[in-house]
Amino acid sequence: MLAAVVALWWIVVVQSGSLIFPTPLQVGRGVLELIENGTLWEHIGASLARVATGFLIALVVAVPLGLWMGRVDAAYRTLNPVFQILRPISPIAWIPIAILWFGVGDMSPVFLIFLAAVFPMILQTSAGVHAIESRYLRAAENFGVSRARLFRQVIVPAVLPEILTGMRIGLGVAWLVVVAAEMIVRRSGLGFLIMDARNAGNRYDLVVAAMIIIGLIGLGIDVLMRRLEGLKGVRWRYGR
Repeated sequence: MLAAVVALWWIVVVQSGSLIFPTPLQVGRGVLELIENGTLWEHIGASLARVATGFLIALVVAVPLGLWMGRVDAAYRTLNPVFQILRPISPIAWIPIAILWFGVGDMSPVFLIFLAAVFPMILQTSAGVHAIESRYLRAAENFGVSRARLFRQVIVPAVLPEILTGMRIGLGVAWLVVVAAEMIVRRSGLGFLIMDARNAGNRYDLVVAAMIIIGLIGLGIDVLMRRLEGLKGVRWRYGR
């Protein structure tokens, strides 16, 4: 299938006589050029570092907040409408505010990645707590289980599949946003590479190469998260 897509791509470019859109061979040469001058790994590392930073901050904020909202009805009624309003707003719409607050350094894309990841994880975690069957909670309370132990041994294990689902969604959106976020960065990242290649002599071979690399890394991240969701310790409460 992949070979057919590449062949179709090549045929379309050759038959159209395009002087701008690159062939697969030109894209491959562009990738080799980036590898040889060492910039490819620099850009990939910068993008992954920004996504990891923004995502980990979102995770630290989202999971405790989602657990709290799931257990405390007043917190859920107060915060859920706010998050439901903020969630549909594209992180890209926050770019002017991010530049105003953080400038054009690394903090702006980290902030945008945080926004992309935090809301899916909060809402998925709180929904997971609400989905816990009440009989398990009542049984724990009847045995005099402390609140801390209840969270540690009942609630967190029960909601872990939903937490990982929220993480997979949040991480996917965060990687999607990184390209737009890095277009406001001055010096590094795959998003910066796309803009720099476009502006520096219309290097569309490097533009397409960066797009393909972004897609492959996104696929790898999704496969990794799906494997985590499939671990026995995560899916223990689902019947087979």
